[in-house]
Amino acid sequence: MKLQKKTVSQSGIFIKSAPPLDKAMLVLITVIAAFGSVTVFSAGSAYAEFRYGDASFFIKRQILWVAIGFAVMLAASFVKPEFYKKSAPWLYAITLILLLLVLAVGFVGNGAKRWISIGPLTIQPSEIAKTTIVMMLAFYFENNEERALSQCGKESFIHGTLLPCLIMVVPIILVMLQKHLSCIIILGLIGLSVILVSGIKTKYISCFAGVGAIFVTCIAIFTDYTKERITVWQNPEAYKLTGGWQTLQGLMAIGSGGLFGVGYGNSLLKHSYVSEPANDMIFAILCEELGFVGALCALSLFALLVWRGYTLALRASGVFERLAIFGTVTKMAIQVLLNVAVVTNTIPNTGISLPFFSYGGSSLIMLFFEAGMILSFSRYASITK
Repeated sequence: MKLQKKTVSQSGIFIKSAPPLDKAMLVLITVIAAFGSVTVFSAGSAYAEFRYGDASFFIKRQILWVAIGFAVMLAASFVKPEFYKKSAPWLYAITLILLLLVLAVGFVGNGAKRWISIGPLTIQPSEIAKTTIVMMLAFYFENNEERALSQCGKESFIHGTLLPCLIMVVPIILVMLQKHLSCIIILGLIGLSVILVSGIKTKYISCFAGVGAIFVTCIAIFTDYTKERITVWQNPEAYKLTGGWQTLQGLMAIGSGGLFGVGYGNSLLKHSYVSEPANDMIFAILCEELGFVGALCALSLFALLVWRGYTLALRASGVFERLAIFGTVTKMAIQVLLNVAVVTNTIPNTGISLPFFSYGGSSLIMLFFEAGMILSFSRYASITK
């Protein structure tokens, strides 16, 4: 189905006489961020006390990042969609440069070389890539919609599949050189979802997706690092003192939570049993302390966030806005599903953070920026109607 464009000419970068923010989205973001911060405090307190001698080490920094994130979100919500459109190619190019810098001057953290330092800031460019790949694909289809949806097979293939897939593949290759398989999968799923919803012929992109799936499977099977994780995933009990330790402790935390949990702050497994208790495995601690009911509440909030995001995407005023909102919300949904799948040992263990919950600055601020962009597009849609 061909997407409809609607544009309004306004000068300047910021929306003038901006209507109120979308209350439902704003409330959901606020509640999820607050829930996540409270969980970080409890989940990370024991490890913070052990490593830094300060039980509040993680929460103090998380609150600072949340505050910065809220400021970024509010500022981004006043920026016109036209500015985001014009900035998309530049942000995409900057992301590629940052990904190259990781390979050249990046530093190792948790056994992987995925970060760079810019002054006092520590940046993980692969997190930025998840946003800019959505923006660049939305920008591309905004400017090439007719050719991408052409009835001519050759033109449709080139402009509807080949070129947008190249936009997606370039950052994926750079991330692949960082040996970051989980991010490769997320970037691929995000890119494919945006391309598919653009309305192109599915037969071409289906072939490309199949080739990509085979390629990723081959990497997972034949690369020593990922092959080991698959082996552990199939039988974690056989590796309970090595690679299976984190998985088994996480499952124990989930199982011990029962229906209502052991109580907030009363987790036993966070005391140096579960590794990364305030980051990748934070959902396991949440399940232990708040039980099935608490986990269901968290997942329900994410489900409402995705539903509201898709609703705003349908109301958006143009192709760029619609695809950008859809891709951004889909990215959040994918990360939630994969994080929970890892913690429950549904898929092999890999580093995937839980949006708005996992401890970390660059990821959290990017999430707030994305939320601000969505709020901007919803505001602009109100002006154009």
